[in-house]
Amino acid sequence: MADGAPGGPVLRLFVRLVRRPLLPAVRLWRRNIQLRVVAATLLMSLAVVLSLGFVVIAQVSKGLLDAKEEAAQSQAAGGFAVAQEKANTPSTVDGPDATDNKVGRDASTWMNSLVKQLASGGQTAFEVVALGAGPGGQSEGQPGGPTVSGVKGARASGNVDPTASVPPQLRREVNHATGTFKTFSQIKYTAGAGDKAPEPALVVGKRLTDINGDPYDLYYLFPLTQEEESLNLIKVTIATAGVFVVVLLGAIAWLVVRQVVTPVRMAAGIAERLSAGRLQERMKVTGEDDIARLGEAFNKMAQNLQLKIQQLEDLSRMQRRFVSDVSHELRTPLTTVRMAADVIHDARVDFDPITARSAELLAGQLDRFESLLADLLEISRFDAGAAALEAEPIDLREVVRRVIDGAEPLAEHKGTRIRVLGDTQPVIAEADARRVERVLRNLVVNAVEHGEGRDVVVRLASAGGAVAVAVRDYGVGLKPGEATRVFNRFWRADPARARTTGGTGLGLSIAVEDARLHGGWLQAWGEPGGGSQFRLTLPRTADEPLRGSPIPLEPEDSRANRARAAADAAGAGTPPQAPPAPGRPDRSPIPPRSAVAGALPVPADPTALPGNGARVVARPADQAADRAAADRASADRAGTADQAAAQEDGAGGR
Repeated sequence: MADGAPGGPVLRLFVRLVRRPLLPAVRLWRRNIQLRVVAATLLMSLAVVLSLGFVVIAQVSKGLLDAKEEAAQSQAAGGFAVAQEKANTPSTVDGPDATDNKVGRDASTWMNSLVKQLASGGQTAFEVVALGAGPGGQSEGQPGGPTVSGVKGARASGNVDPTASVPPQLRREVNHATGTFKTFSQIKYTAGAGDKAPEPALVVGKRLTDINGDPYDLYYLFPLTQEEESLNLIKVTIATAGVFVVVLLGAIAWLVVRQVVTPVRMAAGIAERLSAGRLQERMKVTGEDDIARLGEAFNKMAQNLQLKIQQLEDLSRMQRRFVSDVSHELRTPLTTVRMAADVIHDARVDFDPITARSAELLAGQLDRFESLLADLLEISRFDAGAAALEAEPIDLREVVRRVIDGAEPLAEHKGTRIRVLGDTQPVIAEADARRVERVLRNLVVNAVEHGEGRDVVVRLASAGGAVAVAVRDYGVGLKPGEATRVFNRFWRADPARARTTGGTGLGLSIAVEDARLHGGWLQAWGEPGGGSQFRLTLPRTADEPLRGSPIPLEPEDSRANRARAAADAAGAGTPPQAPPAPGRPDRSPIPPRSAVAGALPVPADPTALPGNGARVVARPADQAADRAAADRASADRAGTADQAAAQEDGAGGR
């Protein structure tokens, strides 16, 4: 996409530049309820004041104009009556302009005298304009009554431009109908009035006849200057009062909301401090109003929560102490029983078969009991927060070799081969070697026990700021929904079966706690009949947050991946590789070493808690349906199995 195109880099840069200065204001608007309430109050008050102002101004303007029209029509009607009366009785015209009832020049002189006489009674309250009827032409001028070309006999008082001040539409109405007509216009003055600006006016006109019986139009022009000044004064008054009212309402809203928001903010701050563990925090309560009752209720709630939390802490502390004390106290009688059992077990050759078998079972169960006590002590240390991490730079390859050497006898007995990938390069991390070895031993032994004689693949990888070790088996796998429960304490895939074989049920629980102590992840994947994979991911440096894992949680040789590979191969015309037969050991589907050693970190799922078994492998949307069945869990994989009991009774829970 070219720069400057819609949605291009230039547009995105412009949007970022525009949004950046607005982000603080948007954040403040979202976080401050007092600001939102005051702003809403101001906007609503402004809308009310504007609406009220428009209504008041409209009503006042209408009232002023109605009063002006009524007075103007009354004044004009009187003037029209006087003019018509003078036309009917010309002898009443006094002064030097008085003449006999003649046509021509005498009628013009009479018209000038009429305009002067009618305008003299107005005293700037109105002006008078007389326009001759009929087609326009050059009119005759007389002293005191200027003439204007274009309208026959045009005369006006007060230096008013008669033709420009009387609207043509009103002249047409007066010329074509009888009666009085009015309209609003502007009074425009001639050059003789100087630079006097036009004024708004109400124009009232009527058709009359002069002393010769010829028709002419007489107009009264009433200036609206006083009404306009009154209306402007009212507008200024309303605007000033409106601004004052809006500001006053905003201040009132701010004060009122502050009285409500301040206790709420105080309660929010105290709630945050309570959640941080400062259970002694309380609100300051003054008064007896609703806010005070809210504060009292909040304080009572905080007090009850503090008491409940203290009770739960005491109970949890007692339980942890009980488990620890019981575990310690059981060691002495267990040692005595162990010594007696060893004596009986060594002398079993002299017993009858039933007694000898009982001696063997007693020794095996005592081993299991000792392992359970050791795990209970370790769990109690985790629960008490007493577990300490002794981190130092270690090479995980050495830890893996020690684990495999210890699991070789069990692997030979099961007919399983343990293979290691990714051990050509050092895999260094700051970790507690004892705890990491315990986690890996648990994973490898469980994989051998539940691998059904097939290969177990241990894969190491390092990329970015993380290292990972994955243990892959091709046994019974995990059922849907078990991946998140396999790390629970004493959890079994089949709850109906008693825990008479297998580990203690705490192995994976201790392993996940060891991973969390390192700030790492322990996660599980599996599919029914396709085996399972457990992945331990640790930060390369202690206290460094993990952003991903160099090994995918779902192995590349899983059934879903093989099905997709087969579909892709069929689409490309390449014969797909047949999946291994379920009845024989699967030693071939191991991905190349380069696929592990050079893998890039996989973005972590921020919602996945360390060790909860959730996936952190990013996948395209179109593959979600194919991989929906890949996240499985297994039966409880806790601890090492008692080999003699496992051979006698079958495999137990993990």
